[in-house]
Amino acid sequence: MEEFQIPEPGRHNNMSDIRSLEHNQRKWWISVFSFGFLILAGDSLVMLLLNFYYDQDERSQNDQDQQYRGTWTQALLQNAAFPILIPLFFLFPSPKPNPDTVSDQTNNRVILLYVSLGVIVSVYSKLYALARLYVGWGILVPAQLILTSLFSAFINRLKFNRWIIISILFTLAADFFCSPAFSGAPTEDESYTYGIKAWLILILPTLAFSLSLSLTQLGFEKVLAKTKRYGGNNKKVVFRMVLEMQICVSFVATLICLAGLFASGEFKELKGDSERFKKGRAYYVLSLVGLALSWQVWAVGLLGLVLLVSGLFADVVHMCASPVVALLVVLAFDFEDDEFGWQRRGALVGAVLALACYFYYLHKTKKKEMAELNKRENDNNSEEEA
Repeated sequence: MEEFQIPEPGRHNNMSDIRSLEHNQRKWWISVFSFGFLILAGDSLVMLLLNFYYDQDERSQNDQDQQYRGTWTQALLQNAAFPILIPLFFLFPSPKPNPDTVSDQTNNRVILLYVSLGVIVSVYSKLYALARLYVGWGILVPAQLILTSLFSAFINRLKFNRWIIISILFTLAADFFCSPAFSGAPTEDESYTYGIKAWLILILPTLAFSLSLSLTQLGFEKVLAKTKRYGGNNKKVVFRMVLEMQICVSFVATLICLAGLFASGEFKELKGDSERFKKGRAYYVLSLVGLALSWQVWAVGLLGLVLLVSGLFADVVHMCASPVVALLVVLAFDFEDDEFGWQRRGALVGAVLALACYFYYLHKTKKKEMAELNKRENDNNSEEEA
């Protein structure tokens, strides 16, 4: 995706505007599907590698306290691989700068945006790593979508219609019946022991993640799009905005996670973790590197959909990947009582229906844009003939 520019109402339009809009819409759809694929690929790789990591680590066979360590390491992995995006950032072109739009206030807002989001991302990275070990995976994501819907309504002023609501309901149902198996999840006795703490750990990361999606969307629309380097036009969308957001926010989050890693003394446990790994130190390092890279793939896809559509749509796509991820986990691992039964098959159908409803709404929106442009063109032609 290079750049999209929507013709503005009120100016003289001609057939070139219609062709330009058609071309931009085709590129927009290609970009949406591409970012959606990145989310699916990232979700799948992250879950497969997390299962491999915790399965090889044998934490559940050690003392209970050991089961819940290493969360700063996992939080760091979620953000630390951002330097791989820097060459891509300079590879993709930027729009022509608009010198009239830059100001010290705008630059200060950009810095504040990146620092704020970096803090929030570091918080949910740490707490999600902890929550997965306390309460497992299944209950986290449904609660997250509910909060994302609320934040989208109040912060982003998203207008809900029947297709979006139906999509949310299908997504919640699909994810409720089809959470992927997770080898790091606690046993029933451990879940009961940490019940109250588990609920607290559940609420905070889902709250932080949902808030970050809405604030990221707001930052794209109200802050980053109005800077000099992006032309100062909030109707203009470029891929560099996604990369810049991910690089800068991850940089701040990485610094915080590094500070947490050393302040907690968790860095001293890394040697023991590598020695305890059943397949050896080489596989331990490869699993960590693979996790770090997979998180970046997922994050770029997520931010891309936030930029092109909304934070809510990005979360819906993220959640609808769960049945596919669950299937891949079943195929890749031989976990006890983990099979792709009728419930998960039904969840897969529900996820497809959820995406179909949301994509139908997007299709209607794009079709309406084209119809409005055609109407303006016809009105202009009528005025010229008169």
